[in-house]
Amino acid sequence: MRGLVLDFGGVLTDLGDDCTALEPPLLTATRQARHQGILTAVLSNADGLWSPPAEWARLFDVVITSGEVGMAKPDRRIYLLAAERLGLPAHECVFVDDLAVNVRGAAAAGMVGVHHQSVQSTLEELETLLQVPLQS
Repeated sequence: MRGLVLDFGGVLTDLGDDCTALEPPLLTATRQARHQGILTAVLSNADGLWSPPAEWARLFDVVITSGEVGMAKPDRRIYLLAAERLGLPAHECVFVDDLAVNVRGAAAAGMVGVHHQSVQSTLEELETLLQVPLQS
């Protein structure tokens, strides 16, 4: 796996059990993944006016919002677009979302889907799939 595609709300915003963390753990994991050469993207069903916080700008190679591209998860075309913009085939991308329907959409497009239900389980699954350490 060479690409990591993440939903924003409910995934990148999840503080997990540590409410004193300086940043959400999956954001830290994204930073670690990029350091290991993994390409990263945000894929959100937000309108076209939304963008990630400015301090996150360097963490993502690609940011796609539904409002910008006129498609929304779970439409398989939006996942294929994310992979294309990363310059990767879909089967080399892992997609993480807190909604199972969106994970199924990614899988239908050829990505490996991870249903985010807890920070710890998602981090463990991503470490296995990406084969890089993501936790300090």
